[in-house]
Amino acid sequence: MPYMMISLGGVTAGTAVILVFLVRWWFAEGHRWSALVPFVLSFLYGMLAALAALGSWSVLGAVTWVSLWSANVGGWIALVWGVGGTDHNITRAPQLALTSGGYAIVLLLTALLFALWKWAAKVPNWKLAAGAFSGVAVALSGNVAGVAAVPLGSAANLAGAWFTAVFE
Repeated sequence: MPYMMISLGGVTAGTAVILVFLVRWWFAEGHRWSALVPFVLSFLYGMLAALAALGSWSVLGAVTWVSLWSANVGGWIALVWGVGGTDHNITRAPQLALTSGGYAIVLLLTALLFALWKWAAKVPNWKLAAGAFSGVAVALSGNVAGVAAVPLGSAANLAGAWFTAVFE
């Protein structure tokens, strides 16, 4: 799997999804905090997935690569052809350093997201998809990667240490 970089257009596409969701949440969902939960949790998952698996030869790595590629292409089209701007690379870091337990947590969160997608009828699938997509799209950007990588990676590693301690 080739190393993937995030462009200004990709981050713009991910941020646009967040802004559209927030406007919808405010006006169509009566700004109820519970309506934010699926989007925010899938957003954090998307960030963790991109920071942990992007560039790896795995199914999750391929899914995050395709998501990032589509954000970059869509953002480039919107910036260059849509408004006449320019696009450039703004990648900060390719991957998190996760322990084997941290990767176990990523796998468990992936299973949880899949189960929510498949069987949680009250959780709109578009919220899960939009949150994960926007999380992947902004995860590698300069400031976001720096701020998000440490708490997300540390939380996954800590939860993974607890998880593996139970079974070892």
